[in-house]
Amino acid sequence: MAVKLRLMRMGKKKQPTYRLVAADSRSPRNGRFIEIIGTYQPRREPSSYRIDNVKAVDWLRKGAQPTERVQKLLELSGAWAHFKDGTEPEPLGAPGPDDRPVSEQPAEAS
Repeated sequence: MAVKLRLMRMGKKKQPTYRLVAADSRSPRNGRFIEIIGTYQPRREPSSYRIDNVKAVDWLRKGAQPTERVQKLLELSGAWAHFKDGTEPEPLGAPGPDDRPVSEQPAEAS
């Protein structure tokens, strides 16, 4: 089974959000997948992504082939460098204070 790391489209019409998934290369774009590796939101300003580098490097070492866009995202996140160097990436930690929605962030005292 040939595995690809690719983007799976989610979201509403004209407001795409993508999941970065490991999937069989023969399955459709939004079809079955093996594992979710991260997310990518291109419409945010600036665009944002969240990738579990440990899972990504693990799939790359197993022989999964990334698409062009996914490879660029892996380069930005540092997973591609860990794959090329053969080093272990740090595990994805808990979300930081800025990762919470605006409604949950504490109000500033004036």
